[in-house]
Amino acid sequence: SSAEVKCSLCVVGIQALAEMNRWREVLSWVLQYYHVPEHLPPKVLELCILLYSKVREPQVMLEIGSSWLRDQTNKSLPEYCSLLELYVVHVLLPLGRFEGAEELVRGSEVLHSEQQLAFLGTIGKSQCQWSQQEEMHSVTDEQQDAATETVLGALSQKLLTMLKLLRRALRSMSSHFYLLPYKKMLLATFLLYLVVVRLDPASPTSLPFIYKLVQLFRQAWGAVLSPIHRPPIRD
Repeated sequence: SSAEVKCSLCVVGIQALAEMNRWREVLSWVLQYYHVPEHLPPKVLELCILLYSKVREPQVMLEIGSSWLRDQTNKSLPEYCSLLELYVVHVLLPLGRFEGAEELVRGSEVLHSEQQLAFLGTIGKSQCQWSQQEEMHSVTDEQQDAATETVLGALSQKLLTMLKLLRRALRSMSSHFYLLPYKKMLLATFLLYLVVVRLDPASPTSLPFIYKLVQLFRQAWGAVLSPIHRPPIRD
């Protein structure tokens, strides 16, 4: 029939898109031909659930599968029970929707009592595993936080020690700096400037540069040293 041919072509298209790593387009592409989730063939819905479960995107099929399972016409199909199990195991449980899974199983008129008990046992087991994983994650996070605090505390202590040592070194350097004669410092700076710039001090053109150097040295001297510790300057 045309419906079977259409379903077979859609199955081939889904497989082709999956092989080309274009799985994000599968659901929208299928709905172009079936328009609403309730009209999806069981085989197409099964492939979509398995595909998005494999790529770890089960939330894509959350509303689609729920709409298909609530439809009264689909409940009379022989594939309904297997699709219900597939939806619960591959969509609801990975998302932690345990209450929704229990409500779906208990409210199903198609499942008999033994099937409901089996489904509920699977849901309870998955919930226990989920809780254990959450506890392990919380313990791991606490350990990581404690380790981070320890490392930060050690780093802050080392930084504080380094700052203290740097402060002592600066104090020592400043105390030695105060003891240096101003004339010797000026002469050393001047000679260094002559060596670097290669300026002839006897040339008349070098006088503005020398005067500017002296002014800059005076400004630096006044900015670095406070008036209390500033040694007297003699020209």
